[in-house]
Amino acid sequence: MAVDPSKITLRPFSVTDLDDFMVYATDVRVTQSTRWETFTSKEEALTFIKEVCIPHPWSRSICIENRSIGFISVLPGSDEASHRAEIGYAMSAKYWGQGLGTIALKMAVSSVLKEFPDLVRLQAFVSVENKASQRVLEKAGFTREGLLRKYAFVKGKLWDLYIYSYLPIDSNA
Repeated sequence: MAVDPSKITLRPFSVTDLDDFMVYATDVRVTQSTRWETFTSKEEALTFIKEVCIPHPWSRSICIENRSIGFISVLPGSDEASHRAEIGYAMSAKYWGQGLGTIALKMAVSSVLKEFPDLVRLQAFVSVENKASQRVLEKAGFTREGLLRKYAFVKGKLWDLYIYSYLPIDSNA
């Protein structure tokens, strides 16, 4: 099912996103590449939306016709790291391979750079096994900077991660 790319929007999360959130948050294909565990109940997902997504400094639901199909979160740094922010995302497997992640990521980058004018660097960490996410980052204008070996302890094991960056000076953001 091809989706019209112009239908993609980003908006803050709402508790009404619960059922849509459950579609991708309970799918191990999606959550295997996230730092959070696969959700198993609506109650824990609702708590996550209320306590993590809604109060987050910059967390957006990726939507098609106002239905959540994924998320993008940006966590700005503080103090000596206030010039940079970390970005992460995931999307329902149903929409993989259509370029929608790239579109949503480009939209997020543009919005974040306007909302946080002091940012000079966005960075993303991606598992070396997650080739699709690497392609999304590259198509959105991010540059792979290097390999961080045994960098993150996630879900009981050490992960090797690539670090990617986006610098507004590198393109017309």
